[in-house]
Amino acid sequence: MPSIVFYFKVHQPERLRHYTIFDIGENPHYFDDERNKFYLDRIVRKCYFPALNLIYELIKETKGEFKVSFGATGILFEQLKKWHPEIIEIFQKLAQTDSVEFVGETYYHSLASLYSIKDFQEQVLLHKNLIKKLFDQETTVFANTELIYFDDITQIVKNLGFKAILTEGVPWILEWRSPNFIYQDPEQNLKILLRNYKLSDDISFRFSARWWEEWPLTADKFATWLEAHNGNGEVINLFMDFETFGEHQWEETGIFEFLRALPFEVFKRKNLEFALPKEVIEKYPARGVFSSKKPITWADTERDLTAWLANEMQKECAEILYSLEKEIPIYLKDVWRKLQTADHFYYMCTKWFADGDVHKYFNPYDNPYDAYLNFRNVIEDLKLRIKPNVKIHFRN
Repeated sequence: MPSIVFYFKVHQPERLRHYTIFDIGENPHYFDDERNKFYLDRIVRKCYFPALNLIYELIKETKGEFKVSFGATGILFEQLKKWHPEIIEIFQKLAQTDSVEFVGETYYHSLASLYSIKDFQEQVLLHKNLIKKLFDQETTVFANTELIYFDDITQIVKNLGFKAILTEGVPWILEWRSPNFIYQDPEQNLKILLRNYKLSDDISFRFSARWWEEWPLTADKFATWLEAHNGNGEVINLFMDFETFGEHQWEETGIFEFLRALPFEVFKRKNLEFALPKEVIEKYPARGVFSSKKPITWADTERDLTAWLANEMQKECAEILYSLEKEIPIYLKDVWRKLQTADHFYYMCTKWFADGDVHKYFNPYDNPYDAYLNFRNVIEDLKLRIKPNVKIHFRN
């Protein structure tokens, strides 16, 4: 009986305000509250409020048999607390059903695991404490920013109290093997849950694509596809952005009707069930080793870091930002960490647009070069705030 594991990534960054060279040394306010509230208001209206309430209804209607997990970042919860505390209350109501699991994350949705293990550990513990405080849950399964995974991170994640990690079922690593089993890293530090990218993307990317030969995607059809894995898989991991429901796929596409019908179509098949990540890692053994020396991700067609760290603009900004770690005073650490959020580097990506289509919805810049100049201006001001006598390097 394959177990279906839903994991929804729930995240919104704190976007930067328009910050010019004339603001350097004059304006300590980097973040655009007005724009961030505008985006959050929209997402709450179109996605969070209707989708979360629907999931709660489905859990009740199925007597707890429909189960989902969320990976919600700390900086999202900060914005929800400020502008939409009612959404946190719905999350709390969901947590009380015992059919919802909150997965461990980096608090700031950062790239820290690539640059600073110390700060990475601190951010993960901040998130662990937040989930415990808000939902009284101990996180035992971890998902790095954008599902970044590499073998060397597994011991660190294990030491932070986790038993398993989520990542992408990269086909050239798996080769002939299926993502529908649990794997482990070479050192047996963690169990590994691999995203079934085809089935996940059928919902998150292709659901409303009229060019797709399988359009329209119905709950009955999708449940049949899931059932086809019976006997050739133990877990079917459906990982996607939560904004799939109502934002990336608008209500008019029928995405909410699909979600409402799916659990009941699944339960018509007696050999399928929904399960939480923490449940499947206890139920199923690891069936093999999944290994990647280089970082992999879920976010683009290459499944690597090129969405954030491919061009010189991205690399330069990341290297300068993390080079400031030892100099950052405590009162600026939160700001410094919010600048680590991966979205800032994604906005500088020049390999778009196929990989960046989803992020166009929330990108405040007209082009990646504007994103770079804006970010660099902010960094120059941050350097001044750390060391008032530091020389300012203006960018052309």
